Parts: sequence; C-alpha cells; structure tokens
Amino acid sequence: MASVSVHSRPAGFVAGSSKPSLLARGKRVVQYRRILGLLVARDLKVRYAGSALGYVWTVLDPLLMSLVYWFVFEKIFHRNAGQDFTPYMIYLVSGQLAWAWFNGGISGVTRALRAEAQMVRSSNVPRELWVLRVVASKGVEYLFGLPVLVIYAVCYLTAPSRDIVFLPIAWVMQAVLIIGIGLIVAPVTVLFNDLERIVPIVLRVMFYASPVLYSISSVPEKVRALYSYNPAVGFLTLSHAAFFPAALHEPVRKYRHNADGSVLRVPTLDKHGDQLHGKTGAPLTHRVEYIDHYVNHWNWVINSAIATVVILVIGVFVFVRLERAVLKEI
Repeated sequence: MASVSVHSRPAGFVAGSSKPSLLARGKRVVQYRRILGLLVARDLKVRYAGSALGYVWTVLDPLLMSLVYWFVFEKIFHRNAGQDFTPYMIYLVSGQLAWAWFNGGISGVTRALRAEAQMVRSSNVPRELWVLRVVASKGVEYLFGLPVLVIYAVCYLTAPSRDIVFLPIAWVMQAVLIIGIGLIVAPVTVLFNDLERIVPIVLRVMFYASPVLYSISSVPEKVRALYSYNPAVGFLTLSHAAFFPAALHEPVRKYRHNADGSVLRVPTLDKHGDQLHGKTGAPLTHRVEYIDHYVNHWNWVINSAIATVVILVIGVFVFVRLERAVLKEI
C-alpha cells in the first residue's frame, strides 16, 4: 500500500465530489492510522516538554481528588461505597483515573477543530482524526496512570479480582463513548462558542450523577434501571470490577435465625477476644450475616453499552452533517 501523508489524497477521493459514504469515511480513517499515531505522539511530547514533573502531572489531579474525597466521605462523614467496596481508596482511584480520561477527552474535543484550524482546512486528513487524536492521547495518559493504581493495591494488600479480564472492554466502551460525544461536541462548539463554557458544567453534573464516588447499588432501586442507561455506568462498573467483584456480582446478605425464628445474635468481642459492653454496662451483641445469593449486574453494562452505541451513531450523523459548515466557519 502506498504511504499516506497529511496532504496526500487516497485513491477514489476527489475534492468537490459528492459526500463519501460512511464506509468510505471509515476506510479513510483507517488509511490515516499512521498519521493518527504521529499526532498522538506529538501531543504527548508537547504536553510534557519542559515540564519538571512530566508524567506525574498525568495522575496528580485524580490522585489528589481521590485523597480529598476519601478524607471527606470516609473520615468525616464515615460514608463509603459499601462494605463490598473496601478499601474505599482503591475504589476512588480506579474510578477517578477512568473519569480523568473521560473528562479530559470531552474537554479536549471541544477545541479539537478550532485549535488546529489551519491544518483542518488545508490538509486532507479526515476531520474525524482530530477528534480521535484527543481521545487516543488521553487514553494513553490513562494507561500511564494505571501503575499508580497497582501501587495502591500493593499498599492495601488488595489483589485484583478475576473480573479484571473485562477491563479492556471498559476501555473500548469508554473510547467509543468519548468519540461519539466528541463527534457531536467538536463541530457544534465551532458553530456555537457558548458550548465550550457549558461542557465543563455538564461534566461536573455527570461526575456526581455517575458511580465514581459511590456504587450503583446505592442508587434507589426504583430508578436504578433508568440510571443504568447513563453511558458512564458501563466503563466505571467494569473499571471497579477489576478489584471489586461485587460491582458485577452483588452479594445479597441475610441474617441467620435461631430455631424459633428469632434473629441470631452473638457477643461482640474486641480484638483480644474480650466481651464489649455498652454505656449502660450491658454486653454488646450483633447479628450474624451470610451471603444468600449473588445478583448479576451485567445488565447495567449492557444498558450503558446501548446508550454508548446510540451516542456514537448520533455523533457520526452530526459530524457528517456539520462538516461543511465547520470548514466555512474556521
């Protein structure tokens, strides 16, 4: 195959001809995959050039925010994601790293076309490539941050679950979602400048409306099915499942009963095995839980994947329809 450069035209593409089909556009993007790699490498090189900390900046923000949320929720309010999601710090870091990719990707695509206006106008690179460049570079930064999660896991003596094999599915879902949203946001931002100010507000709302700080099991059951269509639920659930199997297979607990049907209570002991007593001097007791069965939550991932595909389809449609208007505007 002949080499493809920024200014070359693949065979069959003629300026001013009718719009190419979606299949043809997809083939052009694949033809320019080497250019995409060069653009991503350039982005990363420029981002870290002249920086003393370099790579550290990639993970500093999500790590600092994880520490803040951990201190506020676990130490001050004594709340976390639930007993099946401890240590809470690892739950936070895994969610924050994934969200950093999503947040950075969406924020970046708002300027993807305008920031490279001259190249977008003068080169024959498929315009979708400028969106893919942002998604890919932020994805590489996410991968750079994963060793930090491993360090936390070692410090907390937490082994990954067998569901870690589904982590690549989370990456694919997240990349597709950011591409879909990016294909909508990138051209619309060029035509309506106010959108660039709206996007950070929407992202902040989505952060608290997505299971980053809490588990979806904490969401009221009557709205949980609707909530699962949040496109961020899928990749966050699979990201958390890498260390917390309850994210995909939630244990349902019940209390043990005595022969007469009353709830079984046993003495509460301290770490030395001595009986603990309340303020009145009465011995403390507690109920005994056991896992009765597990509830499979793959339906959450599937619902989220459906929403993601719908967004991608809408994104492709919007980008194709607005491409000519964008070229006139920039």
